[in-house]
Amino acid sequence: MEPLAEDIPRIETSELDEHVLSCLPEVEEVLDISYHGASAWARAFRIDTLARDKTEQSYFMKVSVGDHGREALKGEFESTAAIHAITPSFVPKPIAWGAFEKIANTYFYTCKFYNLADDLPDVTHFCANVAALHSSHTSPTGKFGFHVVTYNGDLPQDNTWNSSWEDFFTNGFKHIVQINTERAGASDEMESLLPAFYEKVIPRLLRPLETGGNSIEPSLVHGDLWCGNAAVDQDTDQGIIFDPSSSWAHNEYELGNWRPERNKFSRSYFNAYHTHIPKSSPEEDYDDRNALYAMRYNLHAATLFPQVTAFREMVIEEMGRLIAKYPNGFEE
Repeated sequence: MEPLAEDIPRIETSELDEHVLSCLPEVEEVLDISYHGASAWARAFRIDTLARDKTEQSYFMKVSVGDHGREALKGEFESTAAIHAITPSFVPKPIAWGAFEKIANTYFYTCKFYNLADDLPDVTHFCANVAALHSSHTSPTGKFGFHVVTYNGDLPQDNTWNSSWEDFFTNGFKHIVQINTERAGASDEMESLLPAFYEKVIPRLLRPLETGGNSIEPSLVHGDLWCGNAAVDQDTDQGIIFDPSSSWAHNEYELGNWRPERNKFSRSYFNAYHTHIPKSSPEEDYDDRNALYAMRYNLHAATLFPQVTAFREMVIEEMGRLIAKYPNGFEE
């Protein structure tokens, strides 16, 4: 069984690991290390330092444990680096990730520390930046996927490269269903719906994107862009995003996480985004595509928090609605 966040050792100022310290730029002295929050799978710290030029610099450090913790922090570093390469002012510049030298089975990720306000970013500038990120069609393979496994919380994503968006999405959905069953137990109702969902609904809503003269290019997505992973930098008043679980995907996949009201992105964010990037063709399928993508994010929530049965019920309800609407699936 994987260790949990409560198993992560407490870190004192005098104990900053030598490997972490060696990764921070031009540090003359560590002034303080302070606890900065936790989730079920990681702890966060603020590291205040005195640089060799006598300026004070602060860094953010996330710490996790075990094999999943190592791979999650690696995925966060690689995701953040990929986003930073396209939109450098929209995400913290990652510094390093790696293993603690003196604490076994413990791993870290570091970047610049930001003083963040919990407000939602300004809709105009925020959506312009999201669109700019999505407009760089520079997938290194030209395919959908990512070069490492990325994590939504402690939930690994299947990022295996695929030239078909429909196939990539289907494989990823099946992967999460399997983990959900392992964590929450089997659902006879969902199991009865899945064959028609895979054979009818997904082909009906995604295949038209890549047939009949239509095509889509892979866009780099944050992959978990909800209100908890976006904030306002108090020093610049600009929106910033963090904690990504990236892949090269259909750009509209990102907006699936804006559909649930709990994530606080109102319709104004959708409208502002689409002033930069139009809805994909066929446009008449747009709302149901968004519902399909939202279902994947709700399935993530159902798997991360299996004790909250409402999340899986949302998935089942929407699955049933789409099956009833598209009983014939994709038709040439």
